[in-house]
Amino acid sequence: MTERVDATLIALRRVLRAIEGNARAIARASGLTHAQMLVLHALADRGQELPSDIARRLGVAQATVTTQIDRLEARGLVRRERRQTDRRTVWVILTDSGRQLLADTPDPLYGRFADRFARLADWEQGMLMTSAERLAKLFDAEAVEPLPAGEDTARKPAPPVA
Repeated sequence: MTERVDATLIALRRVLRAIEGNARAIARASGLTHAQMLVLHALADRGQELPSDIARRLGVAQATVTTQIDRLEARGLVRRERRQTDRRTVWVILTDSGRQLLADTPDPLYGRFADRFARLADWEQGMLMTSAERLAKLFDAEAVEPLPAGEDTARKPAPPVA
């Protein structure tokens, strides 16, 4: 029993170290935090989106996304635009600078994972997703927001990054 516990925890620590190391490398290259990069990537898929939709896709509170959007807008990587039909609705739009930053700062870990995960059979993808969700429960992490609202660990500006 303890062998399985130990082996599982060792594997999880390896995953965490790989993710943390990748996030630090991307932050150094881009000058952005991991959370900011995730928002940029979410926008890259569609080019423009409502903050509430970005939050839903990332599984975080809208206030968290708004904080990241504020920081990205200050850097000129995104812009906000009010909808003509309903002035209360604000689109977040990826700028050319934001697209260039994404192009200049690939996320090799996310790309490798996404490619390899996509090649798995549906049942295996489901099994891994279920296992990851179960691990979150075992660590009492279901209520932990996946992106910190006030995260800002970046040091120097550079190009961004899943």
